[in-house]
Amino acid sequence: MSRTRLESDSFGPIEVPFDALWGAQTARSLHFFAIGEQRMPLPLIHALAWVKWAAATVNGELNLLDAGKAQAIADAAQRVATGEFDAEFPLSVWQTGSGTQSNMNVNEVVAHLAGPQVHPNDDVNLGQSSNDVFPSAMHIAVALYARSSLQPTLAALRSALSAKAAAFSDVLKIGRTHLQDATPITLGQELGGYEAQLALCANNMAHALLAVQRLAIGGTAVGTGLNTHPQFGARVVVMLAEKLKLPLLQADNLFAALAGHEAMVAFHASLKMLAIALTKMANDIRLMGSGPRAGLGELQLPQNEPGSSIMPGKVNPTQIEALTMVCAQVMGHDAAIGFAASQGHFELNVYKPLIIFDTLDSMRLLADAMHGFTQHCLLGITANAARMEDLLQRSLMLVTALTPHIGYDRATRIAKYAHDHGSTLRAAALALEAISAEQFDAWVDPSQMLDPHAHPTTVEFRNLTSKIPTGTGLLNR
Repeated sequence: MSRTRLESDSFGPIEVPFDALWGAQTARSLHFFAIGEQRMPLPLIHALAWVKWAAATVNGELNLLDAGKAQAIADAAQRVATGEFDAEFPLSVWQTGSGTQSNMNVNEVVAHLAGPQVHPNDDVNLGQSSNDVFPSAMHIAVALYARSSLQPTLAALRSALSAKAAAFSDVLKIGRTHLQDATPITLGQELGGYEAQLALCANNMAHALLAVQRLAIGGTAVGTGLNTHPQFGARVVVMLAEKLKLPLLQADNLFAALAGHEAMVAFHASLKMLAIALTKMANDIRLMGSGPRAGLGELQLPQNEPGSSIMPGKVNPTQIEALTMVCAQVMGHDAAIGFAASQGHFELNVYKPLIIFDTLDSMRLLADAMHGFTQHCLLGITANAARMEDLLQRSLMLVTALTPHIGYDRATRIAKYAHDHGSTLRAAALALEAISAEQFDAWVDPSQMLDPHAHPTTVEFRNLTSKIPTGTGLLNR
């Protein structure tokens, strides 16, 4: 039987594992909230500890704590914030909606490390409430993780896309709309389009972070700042901004900062936007790489591992599958966060643990999946130029280049004749005696269809109706 010790809180004594750094309130939470396997995420715990570090320092400067005690708390909190005691934070995400028990978990560990003279509520939590500390920590955790992982990983993916777009700038292929053949494009233009979509996502995320960088600290229980020094919140924010090198500010309205989580909703919406753009890009690449013989086969994806336990030699687009599953999870998280944020009854939203858990989970999943996709898929993609050229030359939509010269209806008849007879457009045009071979070769040039403004066309609808059998056209349907 494991050894225990007795700890006490306002509800009385309770047994705590002998070597645990936490105390009575953490023990009660473990007993009453034994729900699931999801633990309060460590980035949130570290952010809470940074708030304790700043709070102790400010309380010392304001002479609300004696210098020795303030320093002891600050030192202990910094050790927690840098991950030295991660095993001491075992609480479930599914606890009180304000995050009070995780706030107390941090208070108890910091107090234990700071010494027996330090009280978790009176000293470590001085001038604070879970209601302003926890949302402040939520915002800090998101801002730190965005800077350290999510934004750099997205930037690396965009850089890789730009490099691939440049490398494939001269690779002609058929464009597609509605999953049907369209007019020509280069593979570089296609990949450049994906990068531009991700640039919009990056800009949207950076804008959303501006609101996340505003903190609720100083509002205490309901936003009035009861039981805290009037300078406490603003000074804590300044210390945190300097220490963490983040552009943090105190929230303009502390009541709103406790009762609502619009900043987190908007930030996670930027993650949903990113998930949408990534899904579109990944699915396009998945389709272009389909095959190798019965699909489009325009791209050759890296072969990382066997794809089937029964079909020898099969290789699947697994990085794409992982990325798109992550994106589906992020979209689900966004729905949960939106509902949770709507539940801000009166002066406090009480779905805070869910909001931060799902937000950090989305950030971690996206960062990891984008990194894996970039390193293990995108960088190794090669173009099957011969296959793209073959599909391009067989496409009926090159007939679009004839429209300025002979009109839409006449061009349609050529396309329909080619489709019905299984011939090329050129053969169809000559069979219908619609235009000469020289005219077709001059007008139907896929490379000139990529940048039509560089090759201005004089519209010259010709009276060729009598040369094209009317029974082959769409006009007579």
